[in-house]
Amino acid sequence: MTIGEVSRKYNITEDTLRYYEKVGLIDAVPKNKSGIRDYGETSISQVEFVKCMRCANIPIEALKRYMDLYKKGDKTINERRNILLEQKENVEAQIHELEAAKKRLEYKIELYDKRILEKKLK
Repeated sequence: MTIGEVSRKYNITEDTLRYYEKVGLIDAVPKNKSGIRDYGETSISQVEFVKCMRCANIPIEALKRYMDLYKKGDKTINERRNILLEQKENVEAQIHELEAAKKRLEYKIELYDKRILEKKLK
């Protein structure tokens, strides 16, 4: 796949894909004879992983550390697991905050619904 195709498929800008490659979040993408990036299975898998982690609001720095450790092999399994556990805790905290915000919104909507109904009944 070309960088444009990957960009459209995963809704990531081409600049972001180049940045991920530049900082080492994904390995250097092989290029075809014309010098155009040719994303294969490995590159696509890495893009999918990074996209998933970024959607979970995992900071670039933590993700970079994880990917650096991943490249060092099995001796870093515990460290990688710890990074993921820490990020999971962060996601759970975000979910808790969002649930509280949702409850507050529902409460306010209910108040407005009551006021609207009262006005209609008058």
